[in-house]
Amino acid sequence: MSLTHTVGLLTHPDREWEAIRQDSESVSKLYIGHILILALIPAVAGFIGTTQVGWQIGDGAVTRLTVASGLQLSVLFYAAMLSGIYVLGKFIDFFAATYEVKDRTPRGVTLAAYTATPMFLLGVIAAYPNVWVNMAVGLVAVSYAVYLLYEGLPILMKIPEDRGFMFASSVLTVGMVMLVALLAISVVIWSVGLGPVYIN
Repeated sequence: MSLTHTVGLLTHPDREWEAIRQDSESVSKLYIGHILILALIPAVAGFIGTTQVGWQIGDGAVTRLTVASGLQLSVLFYAAMLSGIYVLGKFIDFFAATYEVKDRTPRGVTLAAYTATPMFLLGVIAAYPNVWVNMAVGLVAVSYAVYLLYEGLPILMKIPEDRGFMFASSVLTVGMVMLVALLAISVVIWSVGLGPVYIN
């Protein structure tokens, strides 16, 4: 059922958020049927793009990562996406009481997972590592994900839209803080010798 919701979120998000609410999937089912599969798209595309296609700055030589380095970074990236969805979901559940969500069914991981769907799908562009193309497509993916968050949170949590707007803004802030923390962790990991290994 999870992958069916993926198409619906892209074509008729309002109705699909209602359908997602009715399904009440468990976290394990959601991971097996949605997150584990879709999170592979950007991870595999990134591996192909950085090790097989490569990138170029100006008229310089094409740069690639070694297969071992690309695989290592792709696995770390995949693990970061899986854990990031779960942690963000738990933050959402924690905030639910603050925003007076009456239904105490934990839906945070569900909201985080389905909101990230556009970024998972458009992550396929990482197979072509051109900075401008990747930035443009990434902006579209993030914009639609933010739209899904603001549209879906009031429906999924069954709260008024004005309270849902504030709740969604809090979730977005936590997501941005998590992104900055992930970048900081990446710097630490690279500094201990797990950084990328380039070939020309």
